[in-house]
Amino acid sequence: MIESVTTPTTAAVIRAYVDREARARRHLVVYLSGAHAYGFPSPDSDFDLKCVHVAPTADLVRLVPGEGGAERIEHVPDPAGGAPIEVDYGSNELGAVLRGALRGNGNFLERLLGACVIAEDAPRMATLRPLLRASVSRLAFRHYAGFHRSQVQAALAAPPPAAKKVLYALRTALTGAHLLRTGEVETDLSRLCEPYGFAAAHELIAAKRAGERVPLAPEVWTRWRGELDRATAALEDAHRASPLPTTPSDDVVAAVDAWLVDVRRESFGPAS
Repeated sequence: MIESVTTPTTAAVIRAYVDREARARRHLVVYLSGAHAYGFPSPDSDFDLKCVHVAPTADLVRLVPGEGGAERIEHVPDPAGGAPIEVDYGSNELGAVLRGALRGNGNFLERLLGACVIAEDAPRMATLRPLLRASVSRLAFRHYAGFHRSQVQAALAAPPPAAKKVLYALRTALTGAHLLRTGEVETDLSRLCEPYGFAAAHELIAAKRAGERVPLAPEVWTRWRGELDRATAALEDAHRASPLPTTPSDDVVAAVDAWLVDVRRESFGPAS
């Protein structure tokens, strides 16, 4: 997947980075988030790698448990001699991720159910994804509504904002609305904007793809300020009309719990 959004040289750098981190922790999934997942990367976009890893069970049951997570931003030299490649890497342990996903945490749902996967433990993910799809509930509204509000506030903080800030606010609303209406995770705004009545977002996507920080013209921002109110309403309407259950069923939660116990049994080994 990484090869479809960047040059072969940069893709090789990202894969080497993932391989290095995989020696420190066992990834269940490595997900490319940020602008690349949202459909509007620019040449200077960073590579936002959000991962889920499985800690050795022995590490989790010690007197001082260790989940082995990591979070860092690094600038990796470009072998082709260009500007350094910015990598924003973060990994969370499987147990915390599953608990968050069941509570409607969209960040974790996107990592596990989103399309922008760089690497994964395919056999395990093949058995987990159906359980997680069955667990998606209206609890996700709280996450996306809060995330959307924060992105709108960021756009309002220094008008006129860059296209990126408006797109992030729009993306959170439409990804949340789509999830609540269909139970499906779709993060690519270029796929969401027309079905939800925001075809004009293509102009913002084109502006963002030209650069991260170029501000919108004042008249464009004036128009999009009102459109963000409409995006907020689309998210709220989707919550009211959602066919999803209020919370995951007890049976689904039990199935996810049993899946995790099986993984813990398989992952028991010497403490690191």
